[in-house]
Amino acid sequence: MILRTGAATLALGLAGVAPMGCAEIGSNRTKKVLFFSKSAGFEHSVIKTTNGQPGLVQKLLAEEGPKHGIEFTFSKDGSLFTPEYLEQFDALYFHTTGDLTTAGGDGNPAMTPAGKQAFLDAVSNGKGFIASHCASDTFHTIEDAAHPDRSRNKNFGENADPYIRMLGGEFLTHGNQQKSTMHVVDTAFPGIPKADFGFTEEWYSLKDFAPDLHVILVQQTEGMEGDIYHRAPYPATWARKHGKGRVFYTSMGHRDDVWTNPTFQSVLFGGIAWAVRNVNASIPPNMAEVTPKALELHAA
Repeated sequence: MILRTGAATLALGLAGVAPMGCAEIGSNRTKKVLFFSKSAGFEHSVIKTTNGQPGLVQKLLAEEGPKHGIEFTFSKDGSLFTPEYLEQFDALYFHTTGDLTTAGGDGNPAMTPAGKQAFLDAVSNGKGFIASHCASDTFHTIEDAAHPDRSRNKNFGENADPYIRMLGGEFLTHGNQQKSTMHVVDTAFPGIPKADFGFTEEWYSLKDFAPDLHVILVQQTEGMEGDIYHRAPYPATWARKHGKGRVFYTSMGHRDDVWTNPTFQSVLFGGIAWAVRNVNASIPPNMAEVTPKALELHAA
């Protein structure tokens, strides 16, 4: 299924999407973004089509996208991934799970290995890439195919899956949904609030962070329930360059009330604006300064 939102005049609508330190660089042309939500693993309810009706995320992005000068195309069909198909988009947005070269959980058509490479090449050659929540639970690095769980609690660095290296980090696990705090590192990045914030969410524990991450929000772990969070604070939202492309990821995006939260929407559309080059921002690597122990994982 492929659906498109309507086009509209560029307007970076939510307050805070273009704060001080970010210059608008885009033209008035509506930017085209492919929202891809194939679930080869677990399918999140926010993107699930039920009785022919799209999930919450598709409805929200279809409504909000034009306010920000974004025309979304929605698809779960991995077979479309070819250089020719991807060329029409300014950016690609994943809310996906699992090995997308398999039909997997939702049964929608898989990417071919060539399609995966075409996608990675498109980002490296200058397309934007936006990813939320479970996009880090996609194309896991598997060291031992016969015993995939043995690969879970390790950082692979340069030996990680090419998708993970492009994204800049990988899902490790998560605990019970609970309230936690996002520590704001960079208030100059588009859409980022000026103070720490928190709400109830399914917070991901992440690993295998790229050394060149520009960390924007940090997962504060103190006081969180569950052994998996007994670790030092780690990146939860970041930006990085991949070749000529701009990559933005946030670990938030599981719950309906997160998607409808104005703070989350501001963070998300700020990241989209940067990824499609409607705004500029300085993104020097800062992980060593703001999350120096992020690669130290909890005991297996």
